[in-house]
Amino acid sequence: MAEIMYWEAIRRAHDEEMARDPMVICMGEDIGVAGGTYKATQGLYDKYGPERVIDTPISENGYTGLGIGASFLGVRPIIEIMSVNFAWLATDQFFNSAAKVRYMSGGQLTAPVVVRSAGGTAHQLGAQHSARMEKVFMGIAGLRVVTPSNPRQAYGLLKSAVRCNDPVYINEHELMYNMKGEVPDEEYFHPLEGSEVAREGRDVTLFGYNVSVHWCLQAAETLSRQFGIEAEVVDLFALSPLDRAGITASVRKTHRAVIVEEAEAPVGVGAEVMAIINEECFFELDAAPRRVSAVNVPIPYNHKLEKAAIPNAGDVVTAVRKMLGK
Repeated sequence: MAEIMYWEAIRRAHDEEMARDPMVICMGEDIGVAGGTYKATQGLYDKYGPERVIDTPISENGYTGLGIGASFLGVRPIIEIMSVNFAWLATDQFFNSAAKVRYMSGGQLTAPVVVRSAGGTAHQLGAQHSARMEKVFMGIAGLRVVTPSNPRQAYGLLKSAVRCNDPVYINEHELMYNMKGEVPDEEYFHPLEGSEVAREGRDVTLFGYNVSVHWCLQAAETLSRQFGIEAEVVDLFALSPLDRAGITASVRKTHRAVIVEEAEAPVGVGAEVMAIINEECFFELDAAPRRVSAVNVPIPYNHKLEKAAIPNAGDVVTAVRKMLGK
C-alpha cells in the first residue's frame, strides 16, 4: 500500500489505462499543457501527446459530444468537465445519446465513455459554482454513477469505468483532491456496483457518499466516545445502481437509519435510500429514518451563510441523538 493524494490516484489510473490501451484518450479544458485544474492529468500531455490528451475549447456540449461519438467507434474517452456546474451544458449529449444508444440500437452500439467532474461546495465559490448534481445523473436510465470517497476508490473506480462498456459518470468532490489515503501498489479494480461498510456498528446506520462519508465517520466517533452509541457507516460509492441489498442488510442489523448528503433533500439520494428502506425494511425499523441534508437554497457566497447551508458531522450527531432520545 502507498499513501497518495486523491488527485494522484486519479492521475495514476489515467496513466495506467492510457499505457495499456491506445484507444483510451482524455479530453477537457486545461487538462493538457496545464495538467488539469486539480492536477489529475499532470504530465500526461508530455507523455502521450496532444492527440491523446486533448485540450478543448470552453464548449462542454461540443467536446462531450465529440467524445461520445468517438466512443461509438471504439475509442474509450475520459472526459473531464472542469466543474459539474458546467455539466448542465453537456447533459443532452450524455443523457440523450450516451445513456440511450445501447438500448435504442438493440445492442449494436455502445458508448464506453467516462465523464469525470468535480462538484460540491468548496469555499465561497457562490451558487453557480457549488452544484451537487449527482441526484440528476442517477435518475437517468442507462447511465452508471459512482462517487469515490477516498483515493483507493478514486483509482479503482476510474480503472473499472474505463473498461466498462456502459457510460459512467464519476462524481468527485472539489474538497477531496488533496485528501491522502492508501492505494494498493498492484493494479486494483473497484466494482462499479455495491457499497462498503466503512465502520461497523449496532445501534444505527449512517449512510453517506463522497464527502458525507467523512462526516458520518466523524459523527460515529463522537457518538461512540461521548454517548456510547455505536453507529455503522455505509459508503454508498455507487449511486446508480444503488446497492439495495447492502442498504437493507445494514438496516436489518441496526433497525435505524440516517442518510447524510451535501445536496438539498428534495428528490435526492436520501429520498431514494429512504424509499428502499421503506419498501424492504419497514417492519424492521425501530424509528422513522431521518435525512441530514443541505438547506434548500442556492448556496450563499457569504462564508457564514455558506456554512449554515451545508450540513456537517455535528448535524449528524444531533439527528442520531434525537432518534434515540438522548
